[in-house]
Amino acid sequence: MNLNLSRRTQLKAGLAVAGLTLASGLFALPAQAAQITLLETGSTLLYPLFNLWVPDYTKAHPDVKITTQGTGSGTGIAEAISGVAQIGASDAYMADAQIKQNPSILNIPLAISAQTINYNVPGLNKTHLKLDGPVLAGIYDGSIKNWDDPAIKALNPGVKLPNHTIVPIHRTDGSGDTFIFSQYLSFSTPKWNDSVGYGTTISWPAVQGGVGANGNPGMVQACHETPYSVAYIGVSFHKEIAKAGLGTAMIKNKAGHFLLPTAKTVSAAAAGLIAKTPADERLSLVFSEGADSYPIINYEYAIVNSKQANPETAKAIREFLGWAVQSKGGNAPKYLDQVRFIPLPARIQELSKAQIAKIQ
Repeated sequence: MNLNLSRRTQLKAGLAVAGLTLASGLFALPAQAAQITLLETGSTLLYPLFNLWVPDYTKAHPDVKITTQGTGSGTGIAEAISGVAQIGASDAYMADAQIKQNPSILNIPLAISAQTINYNVPGLNKTHLKLDGPVLAGIYDGSIKNWDDPAIKALNPGVKLPNHTIVPIHRTDGSGDTFIFSQYLSFSTPKWNDSVGYGTTISWPAVQGGVGANGNPGMVQACHETPYSVAYIGVSFHKEIAKAGLGTAMIKNKAGHFLLPTAKTVSAAAAGLIAKTPADERLSLVFSEGADSYPIINYEYAIVNSKQANPETAKAIREFLGWAVQSKGGNAPKYLDQVRFIPLPARIQELSKAQIAKIQ
């Protein structure tokens, strides 16, 4: 046996194995970072906007998966507090008592929205009926029963109102829409404020024939299916409202003017309260001053715990919400115009960014 030949063969084999190992190392794909999963749940008014945001954001950030659920603002707040959801969406800011019990929870405005008052009155759905706080409070407490009630006729001279019972529709789930609607009733009507008040859930007065519905989709459906009904619906459902053929009321503001929610009237209402918004951004925008101010508007909030489970999740939330409040990100017209929201004013953007930076 030729020992030199045997050694040369072994050496070649060893070099070949080393070469394959080196080559596989050179051409191996880098390990992918683990995907971060975030759950957003809550406001059905905000739900359409999140469903515009998330596909675009996650396409550009494939390391983040965001699941959205329209469950109502009350659930959004509760699940952000409990940790079930990383982002709770809410049309309502948290009350002082809730904040005291949960001091690590942030209320971060993402945009500004409005609420419409809609109705299904045969023959009048193409007319913008005029309604005010006291009339709506009377409808929802049962003291105003018919569409041709003198109080409604006084607001709508020349309109032939039907002698038919009004069917008020209200939310049955914990709802930011209920919060801002009942704030409008409370701020404009002392009787309502003293007897019922406002909140995401309230004890609705017993009105014969009144209807309860779940979420904004349920409100649209119930109003559509119930002739002579009235409902409060988030403006992001304007397409569904139009498809259902519902009427939209002109609402009386604090200055005594009847207005529809438009970019101009919502912006006017917000403008007077920008300087009054505190660092924690919990502030009602309902029934604000100004001749051109639509009276039922609000900040749309992300309810987030500043103390997250791990740094990776905290970073993913900061980056997503930071993008959401930017004028070139989620506050861009291509998103907000579709749901008829208006962008955060520059000062509120900065306040929101300061809160987002606290998420760790």
